[in-house]
Amino acid sequence: MTDGWDPASMTEAELTAYVKEQGWPGFRGNQIYGWLHSKRVQDPQEMKNLPKEIRNALEPELVRVTEWKRLSSKEDGTEKFLFRLHDGQIIETVFMPYHHGNSLCISSQAGCRMGCRFCASTIGGLVRNLTPSEMLGQVYQVVNLTGKRVDSIVVMGTGEPLDNYENLIRFLYLISDPKGYGLSLRAITVSSCGLVPKIRKLAEEGLPITFALSLHATTDAERQELMPVAKSYTLKETLDACRYYFEKTHRRVTFEYSLVKGVNDTKAHAERLSNLLRSMHGHVNLIPVNPIEERDYVRSDADSVQVFKNILERNRINVTIRRSMGRDIDAACGQLRRRAMLEQDEKE
Repeated sequence: MTDGWDPASMTEAELTAYVKEQGWPGFRGNQIYGWLHSKRVQDPQEMKNLPKEIRNALEPELVRVTEWKRLSSKEDGTEKFLFRLHDGQIIETVFMPYHHGNSLCISSQAGCRMGCRFCASTIGGLVRNLTPSEMLGQVYQVVNLTGKRVDSIVVMGTGEPLDNYENLIRFLYLISDPKGYGLSLRAITVSSCGLVPKIRKLAEEGLPITFALSLHATTDAERQELMPVAKSYTLKETLDACRYYFEKTHRRVTFEYSLVKGVNDTKAHAERLSNLLRSMHGHVNLIPVNPIEERDYVRSDADSVQVFKNILERNRINVTIRRSMGRDIDAACGQLRRRAMLEQDEKE
C-alpha cells in the first residue's frame, strides 16, 4: 500500500467521484465497490470487467489483510487468525461458531493504550489505529478462508474501538451497506472500556448496534486498580453515559464483567453490582477471565461464578455467563498477537 488513496475505505459515492477525477467513467466506481465489498476481492487483477489501466492503478493502493497463522480449537471449533498488514503489524481475529450462527471478533487497533490490567492486548502499548479497510479485511478474509458467512461481529479484539472513532463509524457504515456485505447493524456489538465523551457521541449517531461496557468493578477505587481509564471517568459518569446511550438508541447496554479470583468475584461484589445496575436497561455478561503469562490474575472457579450469577438473578439483574471459546488456542485477547510479533522480530 502507498500513502495514496484507500479504495476499500471509501463509500460507493466517494469511489465514483474519485474515478471521475482520474478521467475514468463513473460506473467504474460502482464496479470497484462491488468487487471490494460484495465479492471480497483483494487482488485487482481478478477484477476482470475493469480495464488493465485501472487494475494496475489499483494494485499498489489496495489494503491487503494477509493470513499469517491460523489456529483451530479441538474443543469447540473456534478459529483464531493472525493477519499480517502492509507494515508488518499482526492483528488477531477470532471466528466462533455457535448453533445460532457464526460470530467474529475483530481488532480495531494494532496494540492498545488503555492499560487494562487483565488484558494482554495493552502490553507494549498502542502502535496505530486500523483503517476501515483493515477492519473490513478481517471479516472478508475469514469469510473467504472458511467459506462460511459471518452472521455477527463483535469489535472486541485488540484495541479500544472508541479510541479509533472515525474509522470505526466508517467501518460500521460500510459493513452494513446492502450493496456490500450487508450485515445488519443489530448484529454488531462495539465494546469499550469507558471513554465517556465517545460513548455519548456514539449515542448521537443513532446506530442500532449493541454497545458493551467493560465494567469489571463495583467501586471507583477497585476499577482504577484494574482499568486506568477509571481515573479519568467515575463510575457515575460512565453509567450516566450508558443511560444516555439507551435513551438515544433504545438499545439496552451489555455490561461485561470479567471475574478474577479474590479480586472482584465475592458475594459482596455481586451485591454491589446489583445495586449499581438496578435502574439500568442492560444485561450483565459474566466472563471468567482467561489467564495470561504476564499477569498474576487467576480465573474464578466455576462455583464462585455460579454463586455470583445467582445473586444477580435474585436481585432481578439480567445475566449470562459467557461460554469460554478457544481455551486451547490462546483465548486471552492479545496474547497470541504479542507472541507472534516477538517471533517475527526474532526472525528479522
